[in-house]
Amino acid sequence: MSKGKVAVITGASRGIGKSIALALAGQGAKIVAVDLDLAAVEAVVQELKAVGAEAVGVVGNVTLAVDAEKMVDVAVQSFGRVDILVNNAGITRDGLLVRMKEEDWDAVLTVNLKGAFLCTKAVSRVMTKQRFGRIINIASIVGQMGNAGQANYCASKAGLIGLTKSNARELARRNVTVNAVAPGFIATAMTDALPEKAREELTGQIPMERLGTPDDIANAVLFLAAERSGYITGQVLGVNGGMYM
Repeated sequence: MSKGKVAVITGASRGIGKSIALALAGQGAKIVAVDLDLAAVEAVVQELKAVGAEAVGVVGNVTLAVDAEKMVDVAVQSFGRVDILVNNAGITRDGLLVRMKEEDWDAVLTVNLKGAFLCTKAVSRVMTKQRFGRIINIASIVGQMGNAGQANYCASKAGLIGLTKSNARELARRNVTVNAVAPGFIATAMTDALPEKAREELTGQIPMERLGTPDDIANAVLFLAAERSGYITGQVLGVNGGMYM
């Protein structure tokens, strides 16, 4: 359980991030919702408050050190501490290798990998002083197995797994755990828009014969965020229906 804990979640306004925020709030956590869009941040904060959660929003860009520091400062000013960080913010700029623009490579690596580095660095100063923390990085199945047309995204998520393991070794002595959740293919607006045949082919690659849901990922985060998971660090928890084992 995460009752009374303070959780900072990046990319919290929709999809997986929003599900994680609501799931942690459902266990009694206080939520700091971080995203780029003011209206989206305000909307998710109102939704969290509507279910009885204590929540504040921060408009911030995870690729900027000053914004990463700001989200931690807001959490401490609002709730006195930070117990949980979920590095969920991410983007895609898909394209075949030979056609991929350099700016698309840079954008994905900057948001998905540098963003997690900056947010982890900012929050670690608080967590190490507390001698308690749970850092959870949202990686991806394609960071483990690769995927055609996503060289930048795959590299960013594979890098995030490496960052997870390195940071886990550095922070363990201060009772701060660092783990990753690697989602498989998750039902989103993007997959809903796929042609039926393409969706069936995708589902056919999954032993459990269904796409995952944002709640499936949120449940994994709840497990790793709990105090009882304190002896688990540096691990990658695949939530993929058996697609990658």
